[in-house]
Amino acid sequence: MTEPTHDEPHGGTLGVRLNWLRAAVLGANDGIVSTAGLVVGVAGATGSRSALLTAGLAGLLAGSMSMAAGEYVSVSTQRDSEMAALAVEKRELREQPEAELRELTELLEQRGLSREVAREAAEQLTARDALRAHARVELGIDPDALTNPWHAAWASFLSFTVGALLPLLAIVLPPAGWRLAVTVVSVLAALTLTGWSSARLGAAAPRRAVLRNAAGGALAMAVTYVAGSLLGAVGAVGA
Repeated sequence: MTEPTHDEPHGGTLGVRLNWLRAAVLGANDGIVSTAGLVVGVAGATGSRSALLTAGLAGLLAGSMSMAAGEYVSVSTQRDSEMAALAVEKRELREQPEAELRELTELLEQRGLSREVAREAAEQLTARDALRAHARVELGIDPDALTNPWHAAWASFLSFTVGALLPLLAIVLPPAGWRLAVTVVSVLAALTLTGWSSARLGAAAPRRAVLRNAAGGALAMAVTYVAGSLLGAVGAVGA
């Protein structure tokens, strides 16, 4: 009889993948909303295709670089904290191994094991790899899967860029009379998709997330369009 196989990811691997997917969806969402607000605002002030393209590209590059830099700094800080915590744990294991063994036993007890089983499990985990055992049970850190700031930076850069390309192309490719309508419809459709995706990844009901996402994007475009129109009118009068 063939034994069943399990190909789906488990434990921390699945959690890491979900976090990356969620970050990618949110980065794309930021790219869509911020760039859409920018180009729609410019469209309210001028119908120049070159002005729209310039503003859109500037917003895309500034936003993607800002996202990448912010993510790099944030994840670098997190990694530094993880490394510092592991260094402290390593020193404590070297200087007071018995106390650390008792601590690991108590932590396993708190997870539902009996005193005897927790002690035996703690001894076995310590014998196999004490630092890894304490890192995972006590600190919630996987020493083999520490956060990588460069990976996070590139992921944010790419996801923001992909999201920002949609409103940029939607505003510059269609004929002048269709630009605004195509952009608004495309952006709302994309925000519906990202809202649904973020809700599904977070195991939440998608309807509310979709409505929030689409309403936020619509409000951002409306505000920037009105502002651009007012500035364009003032400029025309002044001219």
